[in-house]
Amino acid sequence: MITVLRALALGWSDLLRPRILSLALTGIGLTILLFVAFQAGLFWLLRLFAPDSLTLPWLGTIQIGNALSWSSLALFPLMGFFLMAPVAAGFCGLFADRVAEAVEQTHYPSRRGQPLDFWDGLLESLAIVAAVLAVGILSLLLSPFLGPLAPVLFYGTNGWLLGREFFQMAARWHLTDPFATRMRQDYAGRVTAAGALVAVGLTVPLVNIAVPLLAAASFTHLFHLLSESGNRDRRYPPA
Repeated sequence: MITVLRALALGWSDLLRPRILSLALTGIGLTILLFVAFQAGLFWLLRLFAPDSLTLPWLGTIQIGNALSWSSLALFPLMGFFLMAPVAAGFCGLFADRVAEAVEQTHYPSRRGQPLDFWDGLLESLAIVAAVLAVGILSLLLSPFLGPLAPVLFYGTNGWLLGREFFQMAARWHLTDPFATRMRQDYAGRVTAAGALVAVGLTVPLVNIAVPLLAAASFTHLFHLLSESGNRDRRYPPA
């Protein structure tokens, strides 16, 4: 457990480094741009295709064109409140490999791994984003039916998922996929515990936006710390 806590502490400290913090701000910026583009598109679609007026019995003709388009602006604060964190976290998840690279350059310059090629890295990042969002939505839907067990489901499933995806990503920089999987399974308890502790950040406003970056940094540290203590060269031959 000391190794897990040390990895998380190092990950938190890395999160405040300008290079990694800028990625979190980029994720927020991209989210705002997406919301603005969606809002603008909806506004002009209503202007172009919504009827200018509507005729109702007893009420006569009512002008609704301008009202519909301008009332659509109310969606912007709603999207910001309900979707800002998960969408921004999704964008940040796309930068996970860049976080891992920055961590290794800073802390492990003599033991840097080989990044995945572009398509493998993109697919890995998209899988992380999809998995995090899917488990978050599933946990939200099931929570009303589980009562006091809802937090166990939330932290347990997210802990397992975050640990599985981010540790696998960190390990694949150094090991072939079968050996990366074996190492993750050998240290499943510590990997899941680290994931559950990272998942706590999903329930903290603002922090939840940067959870993918925190996970990428922390599990990169965890991989290196476990490699040092587990004689990686003997049990997990490098790629």
